[in-house]
Amino acid sequence: MNTVVRAGAVAAVVSGVPSTAHAMLTGRDVLAATRAAGTLLPGRRDRPGVAAGLIAHVLVSAGWTCALAAVARRHHLGVARGAAAGLAIAVLDLGLARRAYPAVSALPRVPQVLDHLVFGAVTGALLDRPHRTDQGTTCTTSPGCSEL
Repeated sequence: MNTVVRAGAVAAVVSGVPSTAHAMLTGRDVLAATRAAGTLLPGRRDRPGVAAGLIAHVLVSAGWTCALAAVARRHHLGVARGAAAGLAIAVLDLGLARRAYPAVSALPRVPQVLDHLVFGAVTGALLDRPHRTDQGTTCTTSPGCSEL
């Protein structure tokens, strides 16, 4: 599996842990964030839904993974810089979404920011990780590596 696809898939899955844990600990609906994400899809602003939320989450995660992969081609990300990128993504994503989407605005802010931090940290870490090529050699982010 391609390094970028793997990084995005893993990050997309684990990035929901903070908000899910918060919902469980506070007795909130654990699928509220997923439903709210569904309102981001065109025509669904006032119609939250789990399936739509999963689709929106995959699309948004894929877009940000591609953006981070483009940065990682030229700059070492790692966990710390990935987390910083996640924070920047949170400011942009949540800043825009909270203004335009009531379901997103209704979510507790801190767990959502933590989700973004986890996404960035995991993506940054996995994009920087060397992997095995089909030829059995180790490939890193050096200029001769064709991992992306």
